[in-house]
Amino acid sequence: MGRRGGEKVLDALCRLLPEADIFTLFCDPATLSKEVRRHRITTSYLNPLRRGYRSLLPLMPMALEGFDLRGYDLVVSSESGPAKGVITASTARHICYCHTPMRYLWDLYPAYRNEWTHSRLKRAAMAPLANYLRLWDYSTAARVDRFIANSGNVRNRIWKTYRRESDVIHPPVDIAAFTHQPSAGYYLVVSELVAYKRIDLAVRAFARSGRKLIVAGDGPEYRRLRAMASPNVEFAGRVSEAQLRELFSRARAFVMPGEEDFGMTPVEALASGKPVIAFGRGGALETVPAFGGVFFDELSEDSMLDAVERLEGMEPYILPAELRAWTERFSEAEFARKITPILHSEDTDGLRQSSPLVRQLG
Repeated sequence: MGRRGGEKVLDALCRLLPEADIFTLFCDPATLSKEVRRHRITTSYLNPLRRGYRSLLPLMPMALEGFDLRGYDLVVSSESGPAKGVITASTARHICYCHTPMRYLWDLYPAYRNEWTHSRLKRAAMAPLANYLRLWDYSTAARVDRFIANSGNVRNRIWKTYRRESDVIHPPVDIAAFTHQPSAGYYLVVSELVAYKRIDLAVRAFARSGRKLIVAGDGPEYRRLRAMASPNVEFAGRVSEAQLRELFSRARAFVMPGEEDFGMTPVEALASGKPVIAFGRGGALETVPAFGGVFFDELSEDSMLDAVERLEGMEPYILPAELRAWTERFSEAEFARKITPILHSEDTDGLRQSSPLVRQLG
């Protein structure tokens, strides 16, 4: 599948800070964009083990605190995990662009521990480990001078989790890259295949309805989802950016079955002139207008299929050009207009040419 939201934010930040150094827990050179390759990259001592990065969470705090950021006046961390935990100079300004506080420690912890972790041994080990990591994560919020949330939804989470105020700047979407073509009749899901995305709900609902569904993406849930699918549900696997744009352009509608922090994919669908069917919580409430989609209120097959039927009833009134115009508010130009004054505000007068961007994998 194409580059994820956090990677696209990093690309945009690299363009705004062309001389910045990048510090990252993990880096796979094969996945780097042209923008990122232009920068000097420092990886943590965990990088050789990056294939098993999910199991390295307990070691990430020490790895982040091992980065030497002395001499930098501005530090920008981009994270949905522990990247804000870096230690900076007392004279430095630390801005954190937060995609969400760590889901597996906060909002989704009960689901991870009780529903999605099948090993009893792992469940037993998770409680004390999660307690330690929550304490560390909360304490490191004090190392940040200014938080930026990727949505109003995440702003509320930051306040609930860290008791910190934040600005809202939506992540940048390359609106111009997406085009509209006549529908080929299929519904589309684009997602990493992990449990909390609730792709299983869409697979079951569309298997029941007989409507064609294409699922683009890969992840730990791939085999389980394939096993429950009927012939009308097709799995495209991981696709290129060009293939992804083609899938969007020919879809009948885009389906987002779970709650997203912000969710770039609904915006990409709207930029392709395609309506959206989404669970009515989280970031979708900020990105999907009433004239561009429908929401379902319960995580059930009946609720989703009712939303599909409602969307099909409003199809004659959907104007692709109107959907594309709506998405301009999520463009990279708008992202740059809002974040540039924060990066270069008066209290960063000493900004040096090599200010770092700090991020983690995922």
